[in-house]
Amino acid sequence: MTLVLLSIPAFAVEVPTLYTAEVPLDREAEDPRADAYDAALKEILLRVSGSDLAFNEAVVEELFPRPASYVMQFRSGAEDTLWVTFDGQAIEQTLRNAGQTVWGAERPLTLVWLAVDWGQGEREIVAADDPERTQQQSRSIDRNRLVRERVLDIAERRGLPLVFPLLDTTDLQMVTYTDIWGGFDEMILNASERYDANSILIGRIRPSSGQSGRWTYYFSGVESSLTGTPEGVVGQVADLLASEFAVGGDTPVETVALNISGIVSFDAYGSVHDLLDDAALIERFTVTEVVGDRVSYRVDVHGGADRLSRALRFGGLVETVSDDPLQPVSVLEFFYED
Repeated sequence: MTLVLLSIPAFAVEVPTLYTAEVPLDREAEDPRADAYDAALKEILLRVSGSDLAFNEAVVEELFPRPASYVMQFRSGAEDTLWVTFDGQAIEQTLRNAGQTVWGAERPLTLVWLAVDWGQGEREIVAADDPERTQQQSRSIDRNRLVRERVLDIAERRGLPLVFPLLDTTDLQMVTYTDIWGGFDEMILNASERYDANSILIGRIRPSSGQSGRWTYYFSGVESSLTGTPEGVVGQVADLLASEFAVGGDTPVETVALNISGIVSFDAYGSVHDLLDDAALIERFTVTEVVGDRVSYRVDVHGGADRLSRALRFGGLVETVSDDPLQPVSVLEFFYED
């Protein structure tokens, strides 16, 4: 049997703080901690289930009448805030039992190229860090830092892994401000390859004009045009990705046949099983056969073969095609690269 490797997106990124939030603590309230738990739970639900649920107070109260019962840890933060960590598995189970959607911790990485026209000829690309500047240029550093922090804050609130380009010599040899502002996206996409990002967001904004920013979003071979503020557009991207990867508790469970080749050691075998265990959409899986370096599985999965295929690609497995005429086309074929 010959296997043909298919092109795949970069690996997904795990969001380790998906179930941890920092919220204001109003010490003058009747029950400050309980209020903080309520606010923190809504932040968590926004990340894992989306805005439709998080902003529906009646449904949230019905599903989680006692948020404190889901709290695993809490600690005081700076300036009257409280850090709260919830039991993620318990929250996911409650959501699934109620038929609500759940978006797991493995999420696509988004790279942001953002060109800012400050007016009066001052134009810059927002970088991952502040470059070395002279005293006269410190104002520019502060403005760009504020824009970057605004974007990163809303991305963190939505549980969206997001990075800005380094804008080092390599980047600046491939991309200029004019390329971004003028919509020469092919050059930007080529420069993005070094970052192993799953999706690319390209923005052009004039903060002082009051006009909506112009954005282009690339994911899974699809180009989308977006408009709005940086915060609003990052929220739109999070909603788009959630619609692609979040799985509803009422999504039918289908049984899928899966072969994974390249498993040549106990470590590889364990890594593959960890990946399957961690996939939120998989209800259960069973080994049905082991032949050489190939392990065959029967997988019960929410959403069927397409959902499982996307989850495995983002987990780092390589999708393959078999040229064996006896191999059923309904069997998913993947390859594990150590």
